[in-house]
Amino acid sequence: MIHDKSLGRKLFHTFNYTFLLLTSLLCVLPFINLLAVSFSGSAAVSAGEVVFWPVDFTTSAYEFALEGGEFIRSLWISVQRVLLGTIVNLLLMVLTAYPLSKTKDKVAGRNLYMTFFVITMLFNGGLIPSYLIVVETGLIDSIWSLILPGALPVFSMIILMNFLRGLPEEIEESATIDGAGPMQILVRILLPLLKPALATVGLFSIVGHWNSWFDGIIYMNNPSNYPLQSYLQTLLLSFEQLMMRAGRDYTQLLAMLNVRTGRAAQLFLAAIPIMLIYPFLQKYFTSGLVLGSVKG
Repeated sequence: MIHDKSLGRKLFHTFNYTFLLLTSLLCVLPFINLLAVSFSGSAAVSAGEVVFWPVDFTTSAYEFALEGGEFIRSLWISVQRVLLGTIVNLLLMVLTAYPLSKTKDKVAGRNLYMTFFVITMLFNGGLIPSYLIVVETGLIDSIWSLILPGALPVFSMIILMNFLRGLPEEIEESATIDGAGPMQILVRILLPLLKPALATVGLFSIVGHWNSWFDGIIYMNNPSNYPLQSYLQTLLLSFEQLMMRAGRDYTQLLAMLNVRTGRAAQLFLAAIPIMLIYPFLQKYFTSGLVLGSVKG
């Protein structure tokens, strides 16, 4: 292999590495600051003394976040939503992408179905019709109101469909000659080959379900049914009222933590699950996304 050691090439690499380093720091440093604030004392945070290292180290914000059960309850609702929602998303994406990956000669009306899905990706009926549908189907205050309205992510389905179209047709032809049916081919042959693409669209679904907060506020009349992000959104707007209702002496509580430390602790706790999941899926992410976007 010939390496280009010219001055222009060296300057390019230097600029590239510097740019990527600065971009990474812009992403990481705010998170480090959030972590430092969550472990710092109330007075130090109010005085603006905390940057990237805790001042007057304390775990009061985390103790307050975990007491009372509201955070744990909303966390459990979000975990259920992510598990059920991702399973439903992946199941419907696979069952939809597989037939749509065939040509119109093999699947009657394939182009019509594809047009329908693309239109639904670009346009929707709006908030009020969506809410009325959820009400009329009896899903209000149910976890399924957070899952079924977005059960089929069309964009992710198209990525999966293009990945399937990129696989050699001879794989299915040889399986058909051996007597395998369409479902056997899909389950026993294609699904193992779909791991990179499934990891990619699965990560999209996981992050989407985990970060979604607006639908929880709309479809849940009882705040005790809020998923974690909806609970955090209400918390960000009314943390002081929550501290007053905590059942402790408000002055003593205010001396240990304030709005910034309490919010920082809650937000950091909410980010931990995604931080734990992403490293296991990251190795599939790039290859799945690229391979699923080569063909149109």
